[in-house]
Amino acid sequence: MNKRRDLLLAVTAVAFGLPLSAVDAHAASFPDKPVKLIVPFPPGGSTDLIARLLAEKMSAILGQQVVVDNRAGAGGAIGISAVARAEPDGYTIGMATVSTHGANPAVYTKLPYDPVKDFQPITNVMSVPSVFVVSPKLPVKTMQEFIALAKSQPGKLTFASPGNGSLGHVNVEQFMDLAGIKLTHVPYKGAGQAATDALAGTVDAMTDNLPSSLPHIKAGRLRALAVLSPQRSPLLPDVPTYRELGFEAMSEGGWFGLVAPAGTPAPVIEKLMVTAHQAMQDPAFKQRTIDISGVPMANTPAQFAQQIRETMDKYARIAKVANIKL
Repeated sequence: MNKRRDLLLAVTAVAFGLPLSAVDAHAASFPDKPVKLIVPFPPGGSTDLIARLLAEKMSAILGQQVVVDNRAGAGGAIGISAVARAEPDGYTIGMATVSTHGANPAVYTKLPYDPVKDFQPITNVMSVPSVFVVSPKLPVKTMQEFIALAKSQPGKLTFASPGNGSLGHVNVEQFMDLAGIKLTHVPYKGAGQAATDALAGTVDAMTDNLPSSLPHIKAGRLRALAVLSPQRSPLLPDVPTYRELGFEAMSEGGWFGLVAPAGTPAPVIEKLMVTAHQAMQDPAFKQRTIDISGVPMANTPAQFAQQIRETMDKYARIAKVANIKL
């Protein structure tokens, strides 16, 4: 296994133009103890699901456990801050998301971390659609009917989110601005609590990642009205995208990637990148990606850094238009 892993490391280094000699010299002994993977959201959500599957496959490749550590709160800011403050040795890494590296920097006037300066990107992992769902108690079956109902009762309908400034909050704010409607925001401490009240009908609607909501949609406990992705999800073929509904600005779902503290040695970053890419090629990982309508997004640290910058710019524009500041 070690020979195969080292060969893959060398091949990938050459393919991406990485310093092969540095990889050989410094990355060979890493890791010699477990690696902590901080997930800045509660167990059970999409970020946690993807992280645990990735950790399992990376553990087998590295010969050391990659242990998931959930540190939820403040829209992911608590957990991702812990990554930023960790020793930059590769033994603490984190799951970055559009929330931690897009929505949060756009809406919070003060964050306990700098999304660019405090991190070294490793690789993006996956993109998944998000979905706008409503309680079946609402007398609507399409987004057009929902918009009409909302316009007839400004501010009466409610939507849940994992917290102020979260991706679920910002995306709905953008939708309200584009649709010309007013919903009342009900923030929760995490997607799990938001989903619980959406399922109970305590709130009328929410936006959540598709993997988390799909079982409830299939069971009829939630009704899907729109998918946030470039194309319809094969898991929900009858549900239109926002773009199809005329909201051209809403076409991309969320992504989940690996980051390390700034200053982590380049050879260690390279080894983690190669390991993650190899894990993503595992048949079980690939099948699970299909099962949740995910899109693999393996890339280099430089490419992921550019993706983060583009995400920050996008959500800064959304926050300005929707006038969201926390």
